[in-house]
Amino acid sequence: MTTAIPGAAAPTPVAERALAPDLARGLMLLLIALAHVPWFLWTSALGSTLLHPAEGGIADRIAQAATIVFVDGRAWTLFGLLFAYGIGQLHARRIAAGSPEPAVHRLLRTRHWWLLAFGLVHAALLWQGDILSTYGVLGLVLVPLFLHRADRTLTIWIGALLGVAALGNLALAALGQFAPAGPGATALQQQAAAEPSYLASVLLRLVLWAPTPISSLAGLVLPAAFLIGILAARRRVLEEPGRHLPLLRRTAVVGLVVGWGLGSLQALLHLGVLVVPNPSAFVSFHLFTGIFAGVGVAAVFGLIAHRISGATPPLPVRALVALGRRSLSGYLAQSLVFVPLLAAWGFGLGAHLTSATAALVGIGVWVLTVVVAYRLDTAGIRGPAEVLLRRLTYPVRAAAGPGAAGGR
Repeated sequence: MTTAIPGAAAPTPVAERALAPDLARGLMLLLIALAHVPWFLWTSALGSTLLHPAEGGIADRIAQAATIVFVDGRAWTLFGLLFAYGIGQLHARRIAAGSPEPAVHRLLRTRHWWLLAFGLVHAALLWQGDILSTYGVLGLVLVPLFLHRADRTLTIWIGALLGVAALGNLALAALGQFAPAGPGATALQQQAAAEPSYLASVLLRLVLWAPTPISSLAGLVLPAAFLIGILAARRRVLEEPGRHLPLLRRTAVVGLVVGWGLGSLQALLHLGVLVVPNPSAFVSFHLFTGIFAGVGVAAVFGLIAHRISGATPPLPVRALVALGRRSLSGYLAQSLVFVPLLAAWGFGLGAHLTSATAALVGIGVWVLTVVVAYRLDTAGIRGPAEVLLRRLTYPVRAAAGPGAAGGR
């Protein structure tokens, strides 16, 4: 057992963790599972929206529409917000514990470099759609630039980023109507799942993954979500939702109405209910609108956390929180199941699935991770990926004590 040095970095005890962020992370992993499974339908003809098939029965069309409205572009912005919120929490805790500012920044920098490394390995071995590397780059770039900026400065930057992104994506959608319709680069993503050779799939995945961290920054939406998370963490919006109820209610209503409402337009384009020359040109704008839904969902979980505060949460909430505390392990576990099960180099079951059955697979895998996470939580065992990242990040480990399992 190692004795903690005063002011040294240590994980957050479970008893001190806010409920809302972990609850949101637990549900977020369901959205991520539903967002990823269409990528493995590698024998399907692609439609106008990402990797959703062009055809399907009634159940398949419902699954496609629901995923487009509630999932696509929504999960990664929610994850980005919560990632930044966690950075704000970690920074505040370390400073309150007496750590000097340079030491906290070194800790954050180390953590983000390791996230980038995790993402590289994840992409090479299993999944080119990795998001860990993207958030690692976000942390490396944006923490030095914005962590100590004034609230007003952050607010101005959030507005500017969203404004430029909205105008840019609308312009691309309009200009895209004069270009031929087609799946474009998404077909290459489908080929990664269709590749029968594992070694060849490694090279293809790395080629597809390489530009993602930088292109995600250039899209401006994730940086805006990151800054929103930093600003929310400063005000402890999710840790003390009772102090921010009007803000949370407004954010939930406006965010979900705008995010889901605009998402419905893309679903109608995909289904052919709305007809334009090139419906795929609107996809980038559709992904931009995900930030509204992502922020709205985060606000909803703040309201839920306030409603159940002071009482023992019901079992489903406890199970979701357990997964949220192990979100890194839960995220990687999805790839460990999805890819060998569905890709051509594995069992190849993706060739036989439709949108509806793939969604059922995604839900089933997520439920499995919820059950495993809850069993680990009741046994006081941290997620394996969290343990590894913590050992690589923290220079000094605090003495283990009651309630330490699951700490950040």
